Amino acid sequence: MSAAIETRLKDLGVELPVAAAPAANYVPFTISGNTLYISGQLPIEGGKIAITGLVGTEVDVPTAQRAAELCAINILAQAKAALGGDLSRIRQVLKLNGFIASAPGFVEQHIVMNGASNLIANVLGAPGKHARAAVGMAALPFNAAVEIDAIVEIEA
Repeated sequence: MSAAIETRLKDLGVELPVAAAPAANYVPFTISGNTLYISGQLPIEGGKIAITGLVGTEVDVPTAQRAAELCAINILAQAKAALGGDLSRIRQVLKLNGFIASAPGFVEQHIVMNGASNLIANVLGAPGKHARAAVGMAALPFNAAVEIDAIVEIEA
């Protein structure tokens, strides 16, 4: 991993966890050509879902932003595993797809996703700037408040 990325992680107080194993019959990531696809990541911290419930009733926006940030940390952990430990192989984060467990009437999914977008951009710099979607969902696996997947262009 490049010294710049390591420094940014340290400055942000982020320690990447060991990439989580999948919970069912799928793989945590696939690589096709120069594209890395990372399966949906949940807000796991310390080996468990850290933030659960519907955003807008059970979870407030700042807490949901933290959930999105945790998802982004887990995306980076999966990318690190996929790239042999070298996040500097990331050319560009192409897209983040965010799924936010939303109470009826909640319409600030885009603000929740800022937690993930800001972390990815702050860690990776220009290659972390990405397109994204932020979608409200009735429920997510394990009652997680947020789930995010990623599409990343990498150096071969």
